Amino acid sequence: MTHIANSDIQIRPLYDGESGTWTYLIIHNATHTCCLIDPILEKMDRDINLIRELNLELLFTIETHIHADHITSSGSLRQLTNCKTFVPEGAKIECATNFMKDSSKILLGDTALEILETPGHTEHSISIYIKNLCVFTGDALLIRGCGRTDFQGGNAELLYESITQKLFQLPEDTIVFPGHDYKGFVYSSIGEEKKLNPRVANKSKAEFVSFMQNLNLPYPKKIHEALPANENCGILK
Repeated sequence: MTHIANSDIQIRPLYDGESGTWTYLIIHNATHTCCLIDPILEKMDRDINLIRELNLELLFTIETHIHADHITSSGSLRQLTNCKTFVPEGAKIECATNFMKDSSKILLGDTALEILETPGHTEHSISIYIKNLCVFTGDALLIRGCGRTDFQGGNAELLYESITQKLFQLPEDTIVFPGHDYKGFVYSSIGEEKKLNPRVANKSKAEFVSFMQNLNLPYPKKIHEALPANENCGILK
């Protein structure tokens, strides 16, 4: 599957094999405009070439959080196209043009992208909801998993609440587009994750917190390079 579409928009998932990251190109059909969610510096040529091939105008990029495993291309894309750069309010990204908080809405044509604050993976993480269609969950909710909570202000209790009290309250047929996947899955649904996600489904907060505290994962390889770069919109100093 290369894209999901309705009469108003198309969604094209774009993958980075090195970091297991999904970037999402959202296209508004009537206005030939688009945005990118979580773009990656090493994949900027791929993304901008696709946008040009499809004769689209890039209006903005959105970061779901400050990434530790890859460098964003948001600043470079802004320099190239004059697009806006949206980041979560409270994140230390002073170079951005726009800051998002819970219930903020960004318009792509006449399609509203609603911001849901879903902290826990990091202190300032967001998800992006398109009503009656899908939610881009960043690293909060993954397919049969979730983001880690052991650095960048991560908090397992907050993540459990973000998933169960906010994301799982969306309609069950809402398509879930995760920020990462390492097993080849493109999308899931809220109903599917409520039933089948082994970290959260039928788990108490205490069980979830205990599990997350004992993951013992190595830090991302690019963390020392990526964090300072992403605090500067991916522009390397």
